[in-house]
This record gives sequence, structure tokens and C-alpha cells, in this order.
Amino acid sequence: MLVTTLSEVPGYRIAKVLGVVKGNTVRATHFGKDFLAGLRQIVGGELKEYTEMLANARAEAERRMLEEAARLGANAIVNVRFVSGNITANAAEILVYGTAVVVEPDSHGG
Repeated sequence: MLVTTLSEVPGYRIAKVLGVVKGNTVRATHFGKDFLAGLRQIVGGELKEYTEMLANARAEAERRMLEEAARLGANAIVNVRFVSGNITANAAEILVYGTAVVVEPDSHGG
């Protein structure tokens, strides 16, 4: 599956638009990780506990979007965007969305 933030895939033409696909997840930190992150805020530095949580959430949301696109018969997703927001003080939602399409090699060379 080709995935791009562009509106087209270089070297391919969009043969069919299948519609918007999305994936999301809401993640909360574990109390212990929250505590460690709170300590790190006092001394400064990267909040690795949150970085890891958000990276895992992005990967899960993207996996869900890819599964939805595959069910539609897509071989590419264009205009992909990630959005995040706070649900509560300790939980965040990650949403990824794009347009599922069928692309074919561009016979005109690009």
C-alpha cells in the first residue's frame, strides 16, 4: 500500500477514488510512567514516556486506516494527515485519515 501526504503518487495516475479512510485510537499513560514524566518535567528533557505512547498510538491508528483502505480494495492512500487532541489530562486521541484510491502506473512517464 502506497501512503503519501501528497495529493497524487508520482509516476502513477489515480484510476479510482474509493473514499475517505481513517483510523484512530485513544491512549492514556500508566500511573508509573506519568509519575516519571512528572519528575522529568522538573529537571527538563524529553518526556520519553509520552513520546513512546504517542508513537505507539500513531502506529496503531495508521494500521487501522490501512486495514480500512485494504477492505475497500485500495492500493494507495493520498492526502494523509495526522491529528491529535487531548481527551482528558492524561489521555490523547490520535486520528489519521486520507483518501483511499486505486493507482495505476502513469503510461506517460510521470
